[in-house]
Amino acid sequence: MAAALPVPVNPSVLTWARTESGFPADRVAQRLQVKIDRISEWEEGLRVPTMRQIEALARLFHRPLSLFFGDAVPQVPPLAAEYRRLPGVTIGQESPELRLAIRQMSSRRETMIELLKELGEEPPAFALFAHLSEAPSAIADRLRAALKIELSVQLGWPNDWRAWAEWRGAAESIGVLAFQFPRVTLEEARGLSLLRFPLPVAGVNSKEQPESRSFTLLHEVVHIMLAAGSEEVPALRETRVGDAWSAVERFAEEVASRVLVPEDALQTHAERSAGAHGEWSIGEVRGLARKFHISPLAMATRLRASGYLDWEGYNDWKAAWTAYVRTLPPRKGGPVHPIAQALGRAGRPYTQVVLDALASNRITAVNASRYLGLKFEHFEKLRESLSARPGSGGDDE
Repeated sequence: MAAALPVPVNPSVLTWARTESGFPADRVAQRLQVKIDRISEWEEGLRVPTMRQIEALARLFHRPLSLFFGDAVPQVPPLAAEYRRLPGVTIGQESPELRLAIRQMSSRRETMIELLKELGEEPPAFALFAHLSEAPSAIADRLRAALKIELSVQLGWPNDWRAWAEWRGAAESIGVLAFQFPRVTLEEARGLSLLRFPLPVAGVNSKEQPESRSFTLLHEVVHIMLAAGSEEVPALRETRVGDAWSAVERFAEEVASRVLVPEDALQTHAERSAGAHGEWSIGEVRGLARKFHISPLAMATRLRASGYLDWEGYNDWKAAWTAYVRTLPPRKGGPVHPIAQALGRAGRPYTQVVLDALASNRITAVNASRYLGLKFEHFEKLRESLSARPGSGGDDE
């Protein structure tokens, strides 16, 4: 009965929580099964919600219940002060799903820094940089050398899942937090990066297919390198528009493709393909992409960068590929085990630090469960998954 009684809350906080979480009033009304006028009345202080409705708002906005009873609106920096500019995303108009993903990844980063401090450790330094005046090949060589993945090893990986796990682990080894984020559409964001140091974040949409994730990850790492070289700033301060910004995106794409497929290796394998005559079919590009465990689109980008495809040929191929993909049935994903989901989203370094802090009595089991989004009953199996080889099935979301 008490849950149905009106409860006084701060109307300004209600409005802030909704807008800061990116929800339009009509979507909130639909989720709470009330008329949209009721939302306006709550935010104007004309009526008050029930306790059950406040609890529903807290769940929808992913905010603590206590927030709604505070005296003042929280003062938090804009999300766009952290993430790099994203094509097609307007500052302040990010979807609720994207805003939540950014908040969660930023929170993990801050948590890891605090836990490392509690454990008496320093965050690993990110020591790479890039400048737009450099040749993309030079940056790619520098990044690939830092990642320490031998070509012979790469060509011997058994599948795309192993490739993704190895590239992810390599990125984490150079001081990048590689997270995955769910529920965001690929049209809004395939990947993103939080340009903060130490521990910059490279996020990859978990809807990406395994053969596409490595390119997306390295693309974000290149943006982080550009930020480290003072060539790029968070979206809130980015002033380049139109062609000027598109050039930065193409630059990052080319560098990422060159990291995945070094020039010598491309020459060796491309010359064996029928596409060496300059006209590449979908099948030829797909076959070449499979050798390196990348997507056909990433391989087409790579072929363009080295002149095997000119811009006209690349655009024609991309149009044909886009049309072809539309004819394919959607890939069906099965249920994901909670342990695989936790590891997939948070990554191994972050997960290990949380478990180390728990073992050292620096945090409680309740906090550890909250940091990992995983029930404590799964922790023993989680430790076993951490000791297993990456890509063996323990952290594939």
